[in-house]
Amino acid sequence: MAQRLLLRRFLTSVVPRKPPQGGWASLTSRTLQTPQYSPGGLTATPSPARTLHTTRVCSTTFNVQDGPDFQDRVVNSETPVVVDFHAQWCGPCKILGPRLEKMVAKQHGKVVMAKVDIDDHTDLAIEYEVSAVPTVLAIKNGDVVDKFVGIKDEDQLEAFLKKLIG
Repeated sequence: MAQRLLLRRFLTSVVPRKPPQGGWASLTSRTLQTPQYSPGGLTATPSPARTLHTTRVCSTTFNVQDGPDFQDRVVNSETPVVVDFHAQWCGPCKILGPRLEKMVAKQHGKVVMAKVDIDDHTDLAIEYEVSAVPTVLAIKNGDVVDKFVGIKDEDQLEAFLKKLIG
C-alpha cells in the first residue's frame, strides 16, 4: 500500500499531463523509495535510479458510444473512417478486429477506425444496412465509399485502406 502511494505521488509530480511530442519519453528519478524490512521494523532506503517509459495513447481506434457520437466522430470527420460493425459473439469478428486495428495503426493517422457493436447500436446497424457481421464500411466526407463483409487477410485490408485514403 505504501509503495503504491509513493509511486502515485512520484508519477503525478514527474509524468507530464500531455503526451510527449516524440512518442517515447524517458523519465529518471532517484526520489523513489523502496521499503526494506529490518529487525527494528519497516524503513525506507533510497533505490537506484529507475527509468519510466510512457507512450501516447492510441487515438486511431475508438468505440462508438451512441448515435450523436457516431455522427460527430464518423460522419462529420475530416479524416477518412473505417467503421467495423461487430458483435461479441461473432468468431470472425474476433479475428478481423485486431487485424484491422493493426492495419489502421500502420497508416499513421491518415485514417481512423470506429468500432460499433451491433447488439448495443442496432439502430446504426439498420441505418447502414448491416445484415451480417463483420461488416466494414469506408466513410469519407460523411459518405460510404466502400464496404466489405467477412474476413480479409492483411494484403486485402491494406488495399482497402489505400483505396480509402486515395
